[in-house]
Amino acid sequence: MTTRRPIDDPLNAFCAHATAYLSGAAAGPLAGLRFAAKDLFDIVGHVTGAGNPDWLATHAPAVRTAPVVQILVDSGADMVGKTHTDELSRGILGENVHYGTPTNPNARGHVPGGSSSGSAAAVAGGLVDFALGTDTGGSVRIPASFCGIYGMRPSHGRLSLAGVVGQAPSFDTIGWFTRDAGLLARIGEILLGVDLRHAPRPHHLVIASDAFAIAEPATKAALTPAVEALTALVDSSENCPVSQTVPLSEWTAHQRAIQGREAWNTFGEWIDQTNPRLAFDIADNFIRGKQVSDAALVAAREFQAARRVELLRMFAEDTVLCLPTAPFPAPTIGQPRSTMWTQRNAISTLTTISATAGAPQVSLPLGAVDGLPVGLSILGRPGADDTVLALARALAR
Repeated sequence: MTTRRPIDDPLNAFCAHATAYLSGAAAGPLAGLRFAAKDLFDIVGHVTGAGNPDWLATHAPAVRTAPVVQILVDSGADMVGKTHTDELSRGILGENVHYGTPTNPNARGHVPGGSSSGSAAAVAGGLVDFALGTDTGGSVRIPASFCGIYGMRPSHGRLSLAGVVGQAPSFDTIGWFTRDAGLLARIGEILLGVDLRHAPRPHHLVIASDAFAIAEPATKAALTPAVEALTALVDSSENCPVSQTVPLSEWTAHQRAIQGREAWNTFGEWIDQTNPRLAFDIADNFIRGKQVSDAALVAAREFQAARRVELLRMFAEDTVLCLPTAPFPAPTIGQPRSTMWTQRNAISTLTTISATAGAPQVSLPLGAVDGLPVGLSILGRPGADDTVLALARALAR
């Protein structure tokens, strides 16, 4: 185990309880870079706290480092600390009642987004070059949009979740944040084992009309120039809805049923045994998940399978889709719980698309509303991670 003095952290991005430090290999493609890992990733000799002090108190130090972290260290990057997360990764706004809300450097007084809140804040504030997060229902994509940085959610199942505290296996993924598209692509080449020089080029773009209809008018207007620039990189484009048969709100309801039930299956026994301190909205999420019936779960999985078939028909090998990452800029910190619930529903209606399909999605910081960042997302068919990363890099040039 290697530890060092906690990193200088004016943003409350890093966990004080885990002063983990792993020195990168002397030579490697990431030599000289520093990164952080969300406090769901195991680092040998340190307890993985998962954003909750009772989880921290009831778990032993990790006996090995999560493989995805080790890959980056072996590639030369220094792992300099663990970052805050919403409790048990069950939030989307980034507020944690136990450890505080990390500062959003590009939207002061506004939430950083969650649950990978600390990782996004650390990258946006220049404390590290890149950071790892996890994304189940939007936990990389939304912080990327709110903090004005790049964020990648790869295809479901593309990266091993060994040594990572999971939530809902049907949707859990590992993602990463950077401040520039070039580094985002380099991390992707290392973690995914691809060479983006040989990435298939998309020829057709679907502009998701139903997703843009969910976004606030100012967000849609702010992203219009980026959509036009993206359109110029492909041979053809069209405006059409993602969902040809049912509204996206129904997608969200079914994902919430699956995710909630699986999250209860993951944490329920520990919750029953420990009776942990949980914020109201986190406890509410778990209670709702526990109450999902077997019949509702079966119906939700059938619905998800049907939507996945529908999406794959749209996604020919040379097609990508674009949509707003979030429907609005980062909300202000400390809003009423009832207001937050409405915001969460709107956010989830957009993030459910790639989660349902198991598809890769990259969020690019290409717009602003009243000085607050908003992201544009590119989404590809499952397995087309190299395509969306290469296109994101081309669009940023």
